[in-house]
Amino acid sequence: MSRLPGVGRRSAMRLVLHLLRQDESQTLSLADALKTLRTEVHYCRECHNISDTDLCEVCANPRRDHAMVCVVQTIEDVMAIEATQMYRGVYHVLGGVISPMDGIGPRDLEINSLLERIGTQDIKEVILALSPTMEGDTTGFYIFRQIQNLFSVNGKEKVMPKVTVLARGIAQNDELHYADEITLGRALAGRTEMK
Repeated sequence: MSRLPGVGRRSAMRLVLHLLRQDESQTLSLADALKTLRTEVHYCRECHNISDTDLCEVCANPRRDHAMVCVVQTIEDVMAIEATQMYRGVYHVLGGVISPMDGIGPRDLEINSLLERIGTQDIKEVILALSPTMEGDTTGFYIFRQIQNLFSVNGKEKVMPKVTVLARGIAQNDELHYADEITLGRALAGRTEMK
């Protein structure tokens, strides 16, 4: 239990003692739920969000605007943006940001699948909804340049999608999924185009 994030040794001990005091059926039910989590939940083939089907609920929804892709770092960021109820497009989860200090490069993220998606689908806008940190800004600029390169190849008939970033209502060096719904909603509504 102490290996779980945010759970120290004392908290882990309290959790274990609590589980031991419960009916055996409740503890076994929790164990079954954890097993189901590991065996039946996987990543959406389109956007890399969590799902229990091949396509997640957002990607499978025909009422969502599939021409607008919001690029986020983590699944928690998808949940935070969905909580605003202000976004009707689809997502693309990178799985992190470029961070040379942590040994994370572009190949460690879902950037190539994003570029493939942009190159093959009719995408009109790419929203870079990355945390306003040095790593988030670096990742956003890298993606922007890769999109530019994708559409600068001779013979392309498609027009490059508009690339926007969130308005800076979110504090510098703050994680996106910690922002409140109102601030995040305003940042999404006031996004600006990258040039």
